[in-house]
Amino acid sequence: MSPKRGQLLHISLMTDDEIAALLAGLERALRENEGLRAEVVGLRSENERLRRRVADLEGRLEQAQRAGKRQAAPFSRNQPAADPRRPGRHPGPEYGVRHCRPVPGHVDETLLAALPQTCPECGGEVKLTDTVEQFQEEVPQVAPTVRRFVIEVGRCQKCERRLQARHPQQSSDAVGAAGVQVGPRALALASSFHYSGGLSFGKSAEALAQAAGVKVAPSTLARAAARVARQCQEVDAELREEVRQSQVATADETGWRVGGSGAWLWGVDADNRTTVYTISPSRGGDVVEELLGKEYSGILVRDGWAPYRQLQQAEHQTCLAHLLRRCGELREGSWGRGREVPNRVASLIHEALALRDCRDRGHLDAREVGSELTELEERLEKLLSRPAIRHVGNRRLLKHLRKEQAAMFTFLRHPGVPATNWRGETAMRPAVVNRKTWGGNRTWPGAATQQILMTVLRTCRQRHLDGVAVLTAPLQAVSPPGADLLLPDTS
Repeated sequence: MSPKRGQLLHISLMTDDEIAALLAGLERALRENEGLRAEVVGLRSENERLRRRVADLEGRLEQAQRAGKRQAAPFSRNQPAADPRRPGRHPGPEYGVRHCRPVPGHVDETLLAALPQTCPECGGEVKLTDTVEQFQEEVPQVAPTVRRFVIEVGRCQKCERRLQARHPQQSSDAVGAAGVQVGPRALALASSFHYSGGLSFGKSAEALAQAAGVKVAPSTLARAAARVARQCQEVDAELREEVRQSQVATADETGWRVGGSGAWLWGVDADNRTTVYTISPSRGGDVVEELLGKEYSGILVRDGWAPYRQLQQAEHQTCLAHLLRRCGELREGSWGRGREVPNRVASLIHEALALRDCRDRGHLDAREVGSELTELEERLEKLLSRPAIRHVGNRRLLKHLRKEQAAMFTFLRHPGVPATNWRGETAMRPAVVNRKTWGGNRTWPGAATQQILMTVLRTCRQRHLDGVAVLTAPLQAVSPPGADLLLPDTS
């Protein structure tokens, strides 16, 4: 008997209840099979969508990697705008007041631009009707001033110590084979080229030769910079103490290189009038304590880097620009419900910034700002108290915001406190130019020179002082200058 005929005989011997149960089981199996088929179709569709998403992200990653290797200008773009804005200053009060060069306070030379006797077009006689003025400030042809110092040398009749006089214009006591020196102002100007302008020592030497006719070796400029940095150590210490006593400090850090090894350049702007730098192999809290002190109790504006939070006596303001960029990156890498959290965080930040603008324009008083601030804080608390979220990026964002919750809206409680650490990032820009030019420092003594001279020159710029004149004084000093060289605030 064949198997098929055996199965039919078995079914014919089954009772009605057994047959009904068998049919019900077959029906359930068919339904489950249909469900599995539908699930397979959905999974195939989801798999295809994910494949396309992965291919798109891989393409973007490849483009970003290629762009990172290109040394393109920061304003370089793949495609120019179809309707670009007109270059130059734009009209409107929000762009500030128009300015022009003021009339000079003195005139060294007066030249006459005389009319021709006849008209160049028709040959007719020309009659003088008026005179107008134009002023011009020009750089004269510079020739170096060569000084010869006749230095008196003597010996003490009591202790027989050799004594050598020094003129205030001298930058060194060297005589003999090393008796031909470069003047202090020339060396200070080259130091400004290097540490403020971003030129290498070689290009600084070229610029000095072209601008002033002084020929000098790059190694001479490096040794002179180290000498002036040693002379400015006390001034540097005074400026660092000012930062520790400041009301509002803005900090930032960036990668650096010392001797080819990784290091970090830290910068702190204090009250927008003093900036100090430190180059360290560490990116940890030890550098934060060194710069600001463990007991710093002012307002610290910084990004979300965790070591800043260890200053527990300070009031913190986290950088909202960093958070907005993070939200934008999350939106680009998410879809559907995955964009809900970054959208809500960005909306809160934009509302807080709009509230600040209304307050600064005088449209809201302190009571109204406080009421709006309370509502923002409640909405933030509600957002952070959400249950567990499956999206990894959103979960990390909310975890970060829980740590930064107390530092989100400090700028609304204290007028004048910035909502971003743009001052710290601005302080980093000259150093980033230097890093792009020569990559960092070769030695740690060179790094010490770098941080001291950048501190002095940046603070000079903030206080509207002549940095070259400030660096010239230590080069002329017989001994290290004290607090009398501390930079006054002339802003």
